Amino acid sequence: MRIVVGLEYRGVGFCGWQSQPQGCGVQDALEAAVSVIAGEKTAVTAAGRTDTGVHAAYQVAHFDVGVERPLTAWVRGVNSHLPPGVAVLWAREIDASFHARFAATQRGYRYVLLNHPVRPGLHEGLIGWHHRPLDADAMNRAAAHLIGQHDFSAFRAAECQAKSPVKELRRAHIERRGDYLLCDFQADGFLHHMVRNLMGCLVQVGAGSQPAEWMGEILVSRDRTRAAPTFDAAGLYLTHIRYPAHFALPESSDRWLFA
Repeated sequence: MRIVVGLEYRGVGFCGWQSQPQGCGVQDALEAAVSVIAGEKTAVTAAGRTDTGVHAAYQVAHFDVGVERPLTAWVRGVNSHLPPGVAVLWAREIDASFHARFAATQRGYRYVLLNHPVRPGLHEGLIGWHHRPLDADAMNRAAAHLIGQHDFSAFRAAECQAKSPVKELRRAHIERRGDYLLCDFQADGFLHHMVRNLMGCLVQVGAGSQPAEWMGEILVSRDRTRAAPTFDAAGLYLTHIRYPAHFALPESSDRWLFA
């Protein structure tokens, strides 16, 4: 029996999604909790592998079990064995053809950036920060150069294991809400550190250090050394995952703070 769950987690205190020998991944915590309810060791597969310090307002994962449990057991039961900062939102039984990672047709991330002279206190670790005034219009003009199918090698981490650097970026939009910039990205897939590397360049454009056209020049160069440093992980959230309609799964959560 294949079960699919939606979950959310705060990246602070975890070493990313993926299981690690020291057991510090969100995957480690979820697998341990699911295994208790299943009564057997159970592996869990997620739609995306978030990095250390990156959060998920909405993550999807699946696992196979040989026992029947009410769906509430995979939510409230699993949550009772999870550490603070991670929670299952819903659970469903699903066809064995479903795969949380390979069946996804689109993923979305949001970077929440505080643009204020004073660093965050209450939301430290949950949002990014830049002290100089940023021009959201200039950042949007720069982001427009990224839309479409491109080789994103210039924004790819050296340790990226993706088979191809070619991705289709379908949305890149920056919205200012008071002192906050909400930076949304949607694509058929993302490379390792891709959004954080895009953010590093967009912030330079927003601060006036580079013109908007520079983003297009970096993109076509395919040269990571020409782009800005990788931006802080703190403000990055996995926010939505789309699957083919016949699976009838939600694309996002309505629970999160920066909607």
